[in-house]
Amino acid sequence: MDNLKVTVFQGYLFWENIDKNLQNISLKLSNIREKTNLIILPEMFNTGFSMNAETLAEEMGGKTMQWMHDTAQKYECVVTGSLIIKEDGKYYNRLVWMRPDGTHEYYDKRHLFALGKEHNTYTAGTDKLIVELNGWKICPMICYDLRFPVWLRNVDEAYDVLLIVANWPERRALHWRTLIPARAVENQSYVIAVNRVGHDGNEVYHSGDSTCISPNGDVVYYKRDEEDLYTFSIIYDEVKKIRRALPFLKDADRFTLDD
Repeated sequence: MDNLKVTVFQGYLFWENIDKNLQNISLKLSNIREKTNLIILPEMFNTGFSMNAETLAEEMGGKTMQWMHDTAQKYECVVTGSLIIKEDGKYYNRLVWMRPDGTHEYYDKRHLFALGKEHNTYTAGTDKLIVELNGWKICPMICYDLRFPVWLRNVDEAYDVLLIVANWPERRALHWRTLIPARAVENQSYVIAVNRVGHDGNEVYHSGDSTCISPNGDVVYYKRDEEDLYTFSIIYDEVKKIRRALPFLKDADRFTLDD
């Protein structure tokens, strides 16, 4: 299987300004100088982590979805990140997996951040998403989901990459930097986690700390406190090697989740 080229954007997000965020991200992505398979943007990349869903929500045919399609088409790769979606009278923090041909899949954040009153505005998702890209199986999740290892458990080697998009505040950055390697080692998968930087509209500071950790716990990429656009490769042989040397996923406990 081929290695996967991944581009991460650790960006400053303009508070509740969809047009300005899309323009800024487009400008930054124009600096991509090599072929990539996947562009990853932070959680709520077009607004910041806002509870103002009534004003900011778009439908699935809205301008940000069109922007994602245009961007995926331009760079001939998948583009992913989360945004505020309104559907059937409900609001969702929804990660969209947009392909160059316009086909897409989505994941609605399951664990809503009650400390930030996210649960008062948004509806929780109930289903995991596993997508395939160039033979790689990828499981996308959103921010607070990182804290819940049962939900993220790699049952029957369902995925090779755990992907986290986030608006994770600097005041809990130690938790972020601790949990990401733990998820990589326990699930024998790459973990790619993409966060924002800067202050949001509530004066909460985000230090980024975007990272990629290998299945063996090694750091592939890490950046703190500044915007960054970076492309790196992940290597499928690393996944195979660690699972062959330490085949403990097959010994994992079986469980069911209650909704």
